[in-house]
Parts: sequence; structure tokens; C-alpha cells
Amino acid sequence: MSSNQNTVIFVVDQMSGAGEVVYKKMFGEYGIYCGGKMVASVCDDKLFVKPTVRGRAFIVDVVEEPPYRGAKPSFLISGEKLEDHEWLSELIRITAEELPTPVKTKRAAGNVKNRKQ
Repeated sequence: MSSNQNTVIFVVDQMSGAGEVVYKKMFGEYGIYCGGKMVASVCDDKLFVKPTVRGRAFIVDVVEEPPYRGAKPSFLISGEKLEDHEWLSELIRITAEELPTPVKTKRAAGNVKNRKQ
């Protein structure tokens, strides 16, 4: 089952205090990016945040679940926490700060170049 885009728009609006937050459709589900880093995903209309040490400390009562079969567990965010704009924005800001900056590979750069021709 794929996620409803309205759910994704709501989630992104809730975390907008973290900075530039955008979403991209991926295989019927959605990846959520903050500052160019993939920080979360919405799968089956549920929010999954990438696990980090500081994120775990911030959440306190962590619920972990894989977003899809075969995936590593992520922090499942639901209920009141999903409704709390300030709390969710802070979690996403913390997560983005702790995650490494994605490295662009030569292969990926070559694929972009080839598409422009």
C-alpha cells in the first residue's frame, strides 16, 4: 500500500521549523529531506525518522520499526508527537545535524551529465 500525498504534505508542514524540508516520491512511498539529507520516510502513511544517537535521546520513549520489509528499523513517530509542530521540527533538525552529508559519486555525477545531453 502506498502513502497518500496529503499525509506527506501534512508531515512536511509539521516539520517545517527545521529548515528547508522537501519530499520526493520513491517507489510509491516518500523520502523526506532536510538540508539535502534524507532524514525520514513516509511509508504506508506512517512517519519513520532515521535513527541517530541524539534523536534517540530527544525522543526518550523510542518505538522502532522497519518502514518496509527488509529495511533497518527507524524511529516510528505517531500520535501526539506527529501533531506537535515544534517537537517534530526539533527532532528533524537534530537528525539532519547528526547525519553525514551525502557524497556524490562519479557514477552519479556522470548519470546527471548524460541526462543533460
